Amino acid sequence: MPNPKRRHSKSRSAKRRTHYKAVPSTVVACPNCSESKLAHAACPSCGYYNGRRIVSVKEGSSEA
Repeated sequence: MPNPKRRHSKSRSAKRRTHYKAVPSTVVACPNCSESKLAHAACPSCGYYNGRRIVSVKEGSSEA
């Protein structure tokens, strides 16, 4: 394997890592209850996903 003959500078390493960054999660409105939820996930307040009830949700769990 070839090895570098000289040390790479900090700016050169930083330029390579410019695309490694934290990205905020996509939050959308639930089409069933209009609460905010993560995209491509079941709604935590009503339990619906893609027009069907997937998860049963307790009534008191939404107020935490």
